[in-house]
Amino acid sequence: MTTEGRSPKRWLIGDPLPSEKLEGQLLPKHLALPIFASDALSSVAYAPQELLMILLLGGLAFLTFAPWVAAAVVVLLITVVLSYRQLVKAYPSGGGDYEVAHKNLGEKAGLVVASALLVDYVLTVAVSVASGVDNVISALPFLAPWRVGLAIACVVVLAGVNLRGVRESSKAFALPTYIFIGSIALMVVTALVRTVFGSAPVAESAGYQVHATSLTQAAVVLLLLRAFSSGCSALTGVEAVANGVPAFRTPKIRNARVTLGLMGGIAITLFAGLTATALISGVHYAENPCDLQGWAQCATEPQRSLIAQIAAATFGNNTIFFFLVQAATAVVLLLAANTAFNGFPLLGSVLARDSYAPKALNTRGDRLVYSNGMIVLALAATVLLVVYQANLTQLIQLYIIGVFVSFTLGQSGMVRHWIGLLRTGGQTGRERSAIVRSLCINAFGACLTAVVLIVVTITKFTHGAYLVFIFMPILWFLMLGVNRYYRDVEKEVEVDPVTTFGSVGDHAIVLIGKMQKPALKALDYAIAARHDSIEAVHVSIDEEATQKLQRQWIEQNIHVPLTIIESPYRDFGIPLVKYLKHRREEHGSEVVTVYLPQYIVGHWWEAILHNHRARRISRQLMLCHGVTVALVPWLLDSSSLIYGRRSRPLPGQDRRGEPVRPVARRPLVPASRAHTRIHIHEVPLNGTVPQESVESIAATIPEPVEQGATQATAASAAPSAATAPQKKVPARAKR
Repeated sequence: MTTEGRSPKRWLIGDPLPSEKLEGQLLPKHLALPIFASDALSSVAYAPQELLMILLLGGLAFLTFAPWVAAAVVVLLITVVLSYRQLVKAYPSGGGDYEVAHKNLGEKAGLVVASALLVDYVLTVAVSVASGVDNVISALPFLAPWRVGLAIACVVVLAGVNLRGVRESSKAFALPTYIFIGSIALMVVTALVRTVFGSAPVAESAGYQVHATSLTQAAVVLLLLRAFSSGCSALTGVEAVANGVPAFRTPKIRNARVTLGLMGGIAITLFAGLTATALISGVHYAENPCDLQGWAQCATEPQRSLIAQIAAATFGNNTIFFFLVQAATAVVLLLAANTAFNGFPLLGSVLARDSYAPKALNTRGDRLVYSNGMIVLALAATVLLVVYQANLTQLIQLYIIGVFVSFTLGQSGMVRHWIGLLRTGGQTGRERSAIVRSLCINAFGACLTAVVLIVVTITKFTHGAYLVFIFMPILWFLMLGVNRYYRDVEKEVEVDPVTTFGSVGDHAIVLIGKMQKPALKALDYAIAARHDSIEAVHVSIDEEATQKLQRQWIEQNIHVPLTIIESPYRDFGIPLVKYLKHRREEHGSEVVTVYLPQYIVGHWWEAILHNHRARRISRQLMLCHGVTVALVPWLLDSSSLIYGRRSRPLPGQDRRGEPVRPVARRPLVPASRAHTRIHIHEVPLNGTVPQESVESIAATIPEPVEQGATQATAASAAPSAATAPQKKVPARAKR
């Protein structure tokens, strides 16, 4: 394909892909892992940091609880991974928790899960990008003033790459994800080996003290629960694989379960390793940097992230490996948002398929991805980043609520699914044992995630999580309202034995503004369509221009009646609609086709220079019963930028110096003697109320008269111009 006339859209996302290429866009396991697991893997970059930060609020002594809190997070992560392996096997269509809850717990529960997941995907992008920018600033502090701008730029880049297609994005993001896994693993192993040989790394914040306040027993428990809930952010993204099963290559179920297992194993290893090395090196990370006693520059310098401190202590500050770890961490945190760019559109398409979201979300774009969903996600995440100024500490308080809502309802739905299978019976002994094992896993997962949901809600509610409980009900009601709207429309348009059709007559009206080629082309189209009758209509807002048109009409010897409609208030729609109403009253239920010439331009600025009258009039005429609108395009020379066509002579005529030759057509016989001469009808329709709207006039036009008991089927509808008995039409203009 040549690049001549290539649009910016093609440069950005590439050339369109045919539908048969969809199989080639599916992912093998080694590419699916960085796509769907980048969120869960990157969560280990900030989950240990948030866990230790909350514990530090109680003083340095509370860090002794860190191993036990981390162990509880690991147990929860193992349980969730095992539970989702059962879900993938039972529901591989890509609906994930939404489909499970919808089918087993009912419509309302399914919408709760859907709203929770949609909110969580938006927060995933915002939190991941904010965390990635935070790590970039840790390595390059001079970028701190541009935090928000960097975050928005990252969202734009991620959206652009994903709009190019799933396979394109997986190739772009695979290498950074594997580099992150390798660099963090190398750092953890190096730190542990140094510890074994008596040279444990020491973090730059290890010597800082924290002023401890006396806490009641209840406050201690609450602080531990809050630390646990912050550590549970390591579980985000686990559900993405269950929602993305359709994107895997066959065998889809097996590949998805293997990918889920690999993701869980890597995430647990990295989370446990980072927590251990942070405690060994003595990392002290405070919510308020100035709470660290002994750090004089707390008000002027940004606090380094936990990974940055461990890397500096393990490899040395500003070494090659230090920058490698920081770069890999920053990139993978940014790419973690890529999980949401795959999960959100897929979930949106499922919701649109079930009529809970606009149908546009179920439409694949040029690159075979659900591009509309990606654009919506990018816009929503950008708004969050601007509102919260890309502040990770504030954004993370909104996080994981939606995750555990979907976890809990999804696992509860799976429990009901397995119980239903056991009740139906008919399984072999081995199959029944497998179902019981899956039931136990999902039941334990449902109970555990429900407890965590309660803990997370209590500990994070007053810190900003209450906003999630505002957004989720709003989305819930919106999705339910969309579904009810689609249901009502479907009921309204379905075929029934009562509604009948029976239009009689076929009249054409060509709207003429000036004597120009676009108007003559529209007239030519109307003549070629062989309507029963035809007339040209001019809405007069300028007496001099109207008289000029009348003279030109006679000079051109056009054998079509010209009707002049006066418009004292300089409006085009209302006089035309009144004229159509008057004609319907005289001729009954005939079909009227209105031809409107319209310019097609190639430059965006040309659209500003034209008045778009044809488009406005067509929208007004859509409200009139029995009226069909035909837009006749006239391609200006600039339209070649879009269509590759020009209103030029036929190929070869320019080179041969030949004049432009009209297309030879068989002359048509006039419809009647009355139409062989020009008729100019003055039809004044002066409205007495200038504020009268097109809608109010169109509402008074009677609907087509029902003829007999003809059923509303294609066979019983009025014959079209192509199949109706042909009648003679006025002769073509002599030009």
